[in-house]
Amino acid sequence: MSDINVTPFVDVMLVLLIIFMVTAPMMTHGVKVDTPQTSHQKMDIDEKALVISIDASKRVYINEYQLNASEVRAKLPTILDVKSTGEVYLKADKSLPYGLVMDVMAQIKDAGIEKIGMVTAPTAANRDGGR
Repeated sequence: MSDINVTPFVDVMLVLLIIFMVTAPMMTHGVKVDTPQTSHQKMDIDEKALVISIDASKRVYINEYQLNASEVRAKLPTILDVKSTGEVYLKADKSLPYGLVMDVMAQIKDAGIEKIGMVTAPTAANRDGGR
């Protein structure tokens, strides 16, 4: 009678678990933006999606790359392939003037992006599961 020795398998799985537990917190990065809160349901966002952020100091970031608000239209096509990109996510600080956010949205549209997703923070009731 032959048995399979599972000890090496368990050892490898535990090592992988430890590696993922250590590296997972380091994978989150971004720009600190105080987004408005809404009561909508959570939407799945593609991990490889392009996120355009506008912070409270009116600085615009494309993922981690900083540029001026007036340069979005010119720089966006050089950063990504506009034809193959389905959607871009816009994350703007809630203290920004409405006109600035709309100007950046217009520049994204002028660069050739058809779909713009707005990123917001869930309200306290949604974070707690509606309790």
